[in-house]
Amino acid sequence: MTQTPDTTGLLYSSLGGDSDLGEIVELFVEEMPDRAATLLDQLEAADWKGLGRTAHQLKGAAGSYGYAPISDYAAVLEEAVGEREPEEQIREAVDALIDICQRARGGPPS
Repeated sequence: MTQTPDTTGLLYSSLGGDSDLGEIVELFVEEMPDRAATLLDQLEAADWKGLGRTAHQLKGAAGSYGYAPISDYAAVLEEAVGEREPEEQIREAVDALIDICQRARGGPPS
C-alpha cells in the first residue's frame, strides 16, 4: 500500500545536531538528488531488480543517518517491487519516496 507523503514541512535527521555525525548527515542529504535520479532512471527503464536494490540500500542508509521516515517510504517501495505490484503502484511509491527525500535537510531544525 502506497503512503501519501506529509508535505507540511522539511525533514531533519534525528542525528543532525550530533557534532560527530552532522557532517556525514550533510553528505547524505547532498547525495539525495543523485539517489532520486537513479530511482527515476530505474523506474523508466523498468529495471525492477535495480529499483528494488536501490530502495533497499536507501532504506538502510536513511535509517542509519536518522531519517526514519525516508526509510519507511523506501521500505514501501522495496515491498511493492518485491511483490510485483502493478506499475502504477510502484510509480506512486517512487513519487512518494522522492517527495520525502526532497524535503530532507542536514543539521538541526532552525
